[in-house]
Amino acid sequence: MAKKVPQINASSMADISFLLLIFFLVTTSMDVNQGLARRLPAPIPPDQKAEDKDINKRNLLVVKINSANQLMVQGELTDVKKLRERAKEFILNENNADYYPKVFEEDFVLNGKTERIKYTKDHVISVQNDVDTQYQAYLEVQNELVAAYNELREACAKKYYHKSYNELDEEDQKLIQKVYPQKISEAEPKNYGN
Repeated sequence: MAKKVPQINASSMADISFLLLIFFLVTTSMDVNQGLARRLPAPIPPDQKAEDKDINKRNLLVVKINSANQLMVQGELTDVKKLRERAKEFILNENNADYYPKVFEEDFVLNGKTERIKYTKDHVISVQNDVDTQYQAYLEVQNELVAAYNELREACAKKYYHKSYNELDEEDQKLIQKVYPQKISEAEPKNYGN
Protein backbone atom coordinates (compact mmCIF):
# COMPACT_ATOMS: atom_id res chain seq x y z
CA MET A 1 0.00 0.00 0.00
CA ALA A 2 1.23 3.49 -0.90
CA LYS A 3 2.22 5.75 1.88
CA LYS A 4 0.06 8.88 2.19
CA VAL A 5 2.01 12.17 2.05
CA PRO A 6 0.63 14.88 4.37
CA GLN A 7 -0.55 17.99 2.50
CA ILE A 8 -0.17 21.59 3.55
CA ASN A 9 -3.43 23.39 4.09
CA ALA A 10 -3.24 26.22 1.50
CA SER A 11 -6.72 27.62 1.99
CA SER A 12 -5.48 30.65 3.91
CA MET A 13 -2.60 31.44 1.51
CA ALA A 14 -4.87 33.57 -0.71
CA ASP A 15 -5.96 35.60 2.31
CA ILE A 16 -2.36 36.19 3.40
CA SER A 17 -1.34 37.20 -0.14
CA PHE A 18 -4.23 39.62 -0.34
CA LEU A 19 -3.35 41.19 3.02
CA LEU A 20 0.30 41.57 2.00
CA LEU A 21 -0.74 43.25 -1.25
CA ILE A 22 -2.94 45.73 0.62
CA PHE A 23 -0.15 46.39 3.14
CA PHE A 24 2.36 47.27 0.41
CA LEU A 25 -0.13 49.43 -1.48
CA VAL A 26 -0.96 51.42 1.64
CA THR A 27 2.61 51.87 2.87
CA THR A 28 4.28 52.65 -0.47
CA SER A 29 4.81 56.32 -1.27
CA MET A 30 4.85 57.73 -4.78
CA ASP A 31 7.60 60.11 -5.80
CA VAL A 32 5.88 63.03 -7.51
CA ASN A 33 8.49 65.75 -7.36
CA GLN A 34 8.21 66.84 -10.99
CA GLY A 35 5.37 68.53 -12.71
CA LEU A 36 4.28 71.83 -14.15
CA ALA A 37 1.82 74.08 -12.39
CA ARG A 38 -0.20 75.66 -15.16
CA ARG A 39 -3.61 77.25 -15.16
CA LEU A 40 -5.28 76.58 -18.48
CA PRO A 41 -7.38 79.32 -20.07
CA ALA A 42 -11.13 79.04 -19.79
CA PRO A 43 -12.76 77.25 -22.74
CA ILE A 44 -14.13 79.46 -25.48
CA PRO A 45 -17.93 79.34 -25.70
CA PRO A 46 -19.14 77.50 -28.85
CA ASP A 47 -20.82 80.62 -30.25
CA GLN A 48 -17.63 82.72 -29.96
CA LYS A 49 -14.74 82.63 -32.41
CA ALA A 50 -11.16 82.33 -31.17
CA GLU A 51 -9.31 85.58 -31.68
CA ASP A 52 -5.66 85.75 -32.62
CA LYS A 53 -3.93 88.29 -30.43
CA ASP A 54 -1.54 90.58 -32.20
CA ILE A 55 1.60 90.70 -30.07
CA ASN A 56 4.23 93.31 -30.78
CA LYS A 57 7.49 91.58 -31.73
CA ARG A 58 9.44 93.41 -29.03
CA ASN A 59 7.13 91.94 -26.36
CA LEU A 60 7.82 88.34 -27.38
CA LEU A 61 10.75 86.17 -26.27
CA VAL A 62 10.78 83.05 -28.45
CA VAL A 63 12.34 79.98 -26.82
CA LYS A 64 12.61 76.87 -29.04
CA ILE A 65 13.88 73.39 -28.23
CA ASN A 66 14.70 71.25 -31.26
CA SER A 67 14.78 67.45 -31.62
CA ALA A 68 18.45 67.37 -30.54
CA ASN A 69 17.41 69.16 -27.30
CA GLN A 70 19.27 72.31 -28.33
CA LEU A 71 17.89 75.56 -26.99
CA MET A 72 17.39 78.58 -29.23
CA VAL A 73 16.43 81.94 -27.72
CA GLN A 74 15.40 84.55 -30.29
CA GLY A 75 17.09 82.40 -32.97
CA GLU A 76 20.39 82.26 -31.08
CA LEU A 77 21.81 78.97 -29.74
CA THR A 78 21.87 79.28 -25.93
CA ASP A 79 22.85 77.10 -23.00
CA VAL A 80 19.91 76.27 -20.69
CA LYS A 81 21.97 77.55 -17.73
CA LYS A 82 21.87 81.07 -19.23
CA LEU A 83 18.12 81.02 -19.89
CA ARG A 84 17.10 82.24 -16.43
CA GLU A 85 19.24 85.40 -16.62
CA ARG A 86 18.18 86.01 -20.22
CA ALA A 87 14.50 85.75 -19.22
CA LYS A 88 14.96 88.11 -16.27
CA GLU A 89 16.74 90.62 -18.50
CA PHE A 90 13.83 90.41 -20.97
CA ILE A 91 11.13 90.73 -18.28
CA LEU A 92 12.80 93.66 -16.49
CA ASN A 93 14.14 95.64 -19.48
CA GLU A 94 15.99 97.88 -17.03
CA ASN A 95 17.61 99.94 -19.80
CA ASN A 96 14.29 100.40 -21.65
CA ALA A 97 15.77 98.92 -24.83
CA ASP A 98 13.72 99.14 -28.03
CA TYR A 99 14.05 95.41 -28.71
CA TYR A 100 12.59 94.40 -25.30
CA PRO A 101 9.06 95.03 -23.95
CA LYS A 102 7.94 98.58 -23.29
CA VAL A 103 8.46 99.70 -19.69
CA PHE A 104 5.50 101.23 -17.84
CA GLU A 105 5.49 103.16 -14.57
CA GLU A 106 2.65 102.65 -12.15
CA ASP A 107 1.91 103.28 -8.50
CA PHE A 108 1.51 100.19 -6.32
CA VAL A 109 0.63 100.15 -2.63
CA LEU A 110 3.21 97.75 -1.21
CA ASN A 111 3.60 97.26 2.53
CA GLY A 112 1.33 100.24 3.21
CA LYS A 113 3.37 102.68 1.09
CA THR A 114 2.74 103.91 -2.42
CA GLU A 115 5.70 102.91 -4.58
CA ARG A 116 6.30 103.98 -8.19
CA ILE A 117 7.46 100.83 -9.99
CA LYS A 118 8.73 100.35 -13.52
CA TYR A 119 7.66 97.07 -15.08
CA THR A 120 6.83 95.40 -18.41
CA LYS A 121 3.23 94.27 -18.41
CA ASP A 122 2.97 93.22 -22.07
CA HIS A 123 5.81 90.69 -22.21
CA VAL A 124 5.20 87.07 -23.29
CA ILE A 125 7.65 84.18 -23.29
CA SER A 126 6.74 81.71 -26.05
CA VAL A 127 8.02 78.16 -25.55
CA GLN A 128 8.03 75.98 -28.65
CA ASN A 129 9.39 72.48 -28.83
CA ASP A 130 9.91 69.77 -31.43
CA VAL A 131 7.81 66.61 -31.39
CA ASP A 132 11.02 64.66 -30.67
CA THR A 133 12.24 66.90 -27.83
CA GLN A 134 13.00 64.87 -24.71
CA TYR A 135 10.74 65.56 -21.76
CA GLN A 136 13.73 66.22 -19.48
CA ALA A 137 14.97 69.04 -21.77
CA TYR A 138 11.47 70.52 -21.87
CA LEU A 139 11.23 70.38 -18.06
CA GLU A 140 14.64 72.06 -17.64
CA VAL A 141 13.53 74.96 -19.84
CA GLN A 142 10.23 75.33 -17.98
CA ASN A 143 12.00 75.18 -14.60
CA GLU A 144 14.45 77.92 -15.61
CA LEU A 145 11.65 80.21 -16.82
CA VAL A 146 9.57 79.70 -13.68
CA ALA A 147 12.71 80.23 -11.56
CA ALA A 148 13.29 83.58 -13.31
CA TYR A 149 9.82 84.78 -12.26
CA ASN A 150 10.29 83.38 -8.75
CA GLU A 151 13.61 85.23 -8.32
CA LEU A 152 12.08 88.51 -9.51
CA ARG A 153 9.14 88.12 -7.13
CA GLU A 154 11.46 87.17 -4.27
CA ALA A 155 13.64 90.27 -4.88
CA CYS A 156 10.55 92.50 -4.96
CA ALA A 157 9.25 91.02 -1.68
CA LYS A 158 12.63 91.51 0.03
CA LYS A 159 12.92 95.10 -1.27
CA TYR A 160 9.46 96.33 -0.28
CA TYR A 161 8.38 93.98 2.54
CA HIS A 162 11.74 92.85 3.94
CA LYS A 163 10.36 89.30 3.89
CA SER A 164 10.50 86.29 1.66
CA TYR A 165 7.76 86.07 -0.99
CA ASN A 166 6.45 82.87 0.62
CA GLU A 167 6.07 84.66 3.99
CA LEU A 168 3.70 87.27 2.53
CA ASP A 169 -0.05 86.96 2.80
CA GLU A 170 -2.06 86.09 -0.28
CA GLU A 171 -3.08 89.69 -1.04
CA ASP A 172 0.52 90.95 -1.00
CA GLN A 173 1.62 88.02 -3.16
CA LYS A 174 -1.04 88.96 -5.72
CA LEU A 175 0.28 92.54 -5.83
CA ILE A 176 3.78 91.26 -6.58
CA GLN A 177 2.34 88.88 -9.18
CA LYS A 178 0.76 91.92 -10.84
CA VAL A 179 4.21 93.53 -11.07
CA TYR A 180 5.74 90.28 -12.39
CA PRO A 181 2.93 88.30 -14.05
CA GLN A 182 4.03 84.88 -15.26
CA LYS A 183 3.32 84.91 -18.98
CA ILE A 184 4.61 81.70 -20.51
CA SER A 185 2.87 80.67 -23.70
CA GLU A 186 3.26 77.11 -24.97
CA ALA A 187 2.82 76.32 -28.63
CA GLU A 188 1.81 72.93 -29.97
CA PRO A 189 4.92 70.79 -30.68
CA LYS A 190 6.17 70.96 -34.27
CA ASN A 191 8.87 69.28 -36.28
CA TYR A 192 11.77 71.76 -36.31
CA GLY A 193 14.50 69.25 -37.06
CA ASN A 194 18.08 69.72 -35.90
